[in-house]
Amino acid sequence: MAENKDRRNNFIWGAIKFFMHLTSILPHKVAVRLGGFLGLCVWALSKKKVDEAEKRCVEVLGVGVTKARKIVRDSYVNLGRGFSEFVLLPKLREGLFEYVTVHGEENLKSAFSQGKGVILLTAHIGNWEFAAAYLGLSGYPMNAIGAEQRDERITNLIEDLRASCGVKTIGKGFDLKSALACLKRGELLGVLLDQDFRDKGVVVPFLGVDASTPYGPLKMADKLGALIVPLFIIRREDGIRHDLYFLEPLQPKGSKFEDSLEESAAMCNDVISQWILRFPGQWMWLYDRWASTRERKR
Repeated sequence: MAENKDRRNNFIWGAIKFFMHLTSILPHKVAVRLGGFLGLCVWALSKKKVDEAEKRCVEVLGVGVTKARKIVRDSYVNLGRGFSEFVLLPKLREGLFEYVTVHGEENLKSAFSQGKGVILLTAHIGNWEFAAAYLGLSGYPMNAIGAEQRDERITNLIEDLRASCGVKTIGKGFDLKSALACLKRGELLGVLLDQDFRDKGVVVPFLGVDASTPYGPLKMADKLGALIVPLFIIRREDGIRHDLYFLEPLQPKGSKFEDSLEESAAMCNDVISQWILRFPGQWMWLYDRWASTRERKR
């Protein structure tokens, strides 16, 4: 069993290194389109996962199977393009600004100027790593939650790629102490709030369906006075360029978010859901956001 796992990990690692080399010698647009083709190939070869994603899409969005199939297909293509862009970050660096147009940066600047740190609320939509890289290269003290993978080599690669653009990774997973420390220093902390938090979250609607939702960012905001600024990066129709949006900071219904934790978590989910509904083909449908709440109902 362990031998098979090692063999599989080595194959994946070798494929990643080969892809990184290949994209590094190609023009940027060609490399990104190659990534989209890779995503399409994975979509075509992942029938079980694709079928499950399409089923979730039908149930949650209330669309037909044909529409759901296109949304999930587009999602895989977007992920493939994003993978190419991510591994190209060390090569791209300042050239990244050519591909990103920013909207509402005054919302971020105003929140950042208060010196109490900023929690950037976002989701696995568009190319979220591109957004973090843009901020790091723009001179903001940017931190991102750790992305621990089965293969430590891939975990380290993610950290190195982020670091090449000035983005610091917080721990191997969600390191609360480190997250609080960076906010105390007045820095930015990116938080992807569209993951199943199982029995550790509050259950509130996400895209209209109950989902276990993290509430840690809300408590951190209350504790430190940090502002929560929603951020979304959306890929344009050309597949190459992006629009990066900073929304106005979220405001608690009472004096603190914790005054109504479930209502505050639902507000965060609603903001994310609105953007997914606008650009459903750019969200990561292959991930089961509602797994734990579905299990509880059985």
